[in-house]
Amino acid sequence: MTLSIRSADIHDLDRLAPLFDAYRQFYRQPPDLARARAFLAERFAHQESLVLLAEQGGEAIGFTQLYPLFSSVRTVRTWLLNDLFVAPAARRSGAGRALLKSAAEQARMLGAASLSLSTALDNAPAQALYESLGWVRDTQFCEYSLTL
Repeated sequence: MTLSIRSADIHDLDRLAPLFDAYRQFYRQPPDLARARAFLAERFAHQESLVLLAEQGGEAIGFTQLYPLFSSVRTVRTWLLNDLFVAPAARRSGAGRALLKSAAEQARMLGAASLSLSTALDNAPAQALYESLGWVRDTQFCEYSLTL
């Protein structure tokens, strides 16, 4: 079966939402398909992100979501690859690799100077995939967050 990657839009919402909900559950969030669907619908409605959808045999098997950012220091556009997920049954199919490559191509075409991402410290399979594609782990800066 052929693997394809394409930009998703609002018409893909019903196929994308279950994947997005499964992604959130992977990061220990409770299942909430309605919330996942509403979140994605809002991103599409406001054109706040780029979602790439992986399909195989007509089935949606994975996605990545990117958000536009800027670097003030470098005075350039950057993109945050915030979400990457491949359904468990489709893992090791090349979908994750294809999504990452497509994300880089899309970001380049949109004028980005770089892509960034973060992942769980214990997500070794994802880290190995990123590094195999040339992503470099930041050793200069610590990332912080503040829950509001």
